[in-house]
Amino acid sequence: MKIIKKIFLGLAVLLAVLLIAALFVSREYRIEREIVINQPNTQVFNYISHIRNQDYFNKWAMQDPQMKKSYRGTDGTVGFVYAWDGNENAGKGEQEIKGLVPGESVDIEIRFQKPMEAIARTPFTTTAVSQNQTKVTWAMVGGYPYPCNLMHLVMEPMLGKDMETSLTSLKGILEKDQLTSNQ
Repeated sequence: MKIIKKIFLGLAVLLAVLLIAALFVSREYRIEREIVINQPNTQVFNYISHIRNQDYFNKWAMQDPQMKKSYRGTDGTVGFVYAWDGNENAGKGEQEIKGLVPGESVDIEIRFQKPMEAIARTPFTTTAVSQNQTKVTWAMVGGYPYPCNLMHLVMEPMLGKDMETSLTSLKGILEKDQLTSNQ
């Protein structure tokens, strides 16, 4: 009986520590990664402004090759919606282009339905570094109420790594296109 009391006391202390720690963790988060691609800004922007192209570079979009996808509207324009329903790794949700500034930014809202409901923004921005180099910045911005905001502590490194992997794939795709178009 004493062991059970000690276990419950230990769990209560752990829970109290987590709840207190959550008071000091921001409820909003911003995860951001960037990469320089050896292509002109126009070409890079034209590619990333079409959500369907994420199927080729976005690690999360490639989680389930059998994923069911549907589309509403015209890709590359405000209001276009890309919906997916996949396995437990891919989940279920949709992305919508909420804003476009040609050659500069694509503002995307992502609405997760499974494994848990959440809404975030995943904007892309492009900046010309030189005539043939473009910096792409990809962010994920959102928030969670207390005490779920503790998830931010594990989300940043995990999601940041996936974003880096995806941006590296994007760079490979766009720079490969450069090699084949120059031959």
